[in-house]
Amino acid sequence: GRGQFGTTFLCTDKPTGFNYACKTIPKRKLLCKEEYEDVWREIQIMHHLSEHPNIVRIKGTYEDPGLCYLVMELCEGGELFDRIVQKGQYSEREAAKLIGVIVSVLESCHSLGVMHRDLKPENF
Repeated sequence: GRGQFGTTFLCTDKPTGFNYACKTIPKRKLLCKEEYEDVWREIQIMHHLSEHPNIVRIKGTYEDPGLCYLVMELCEGGELFDRIVQKGQYSEREAAKLIGVIVSVLESCHSLGVMHRDLKPENF
């Protein structure tokens, strides 16, 4: 998939056969030093948050002259947005369970002084 800064690909760890998501970020899209630092700060934040069961785990970060690579746990369940559209509506019990997960993620972020800033169903 494509995002604001990069593209995410499926990758496989050859020794284990495990699949991961690899986000590639072209350095040419990071127009200034601050944007470059923002990307690496976001990676550091994700490392700190990765103990939460509902936050994607970082497996590794790599860099070459042209690209930054971020290897992450592969999430195969799809986006919450797509599930909402497909299902049409949720019971109060189902909605409460989903909101509980989202609040738990936000609580974990806030406990480390991190503000999410992009809350939307596409990011869950």
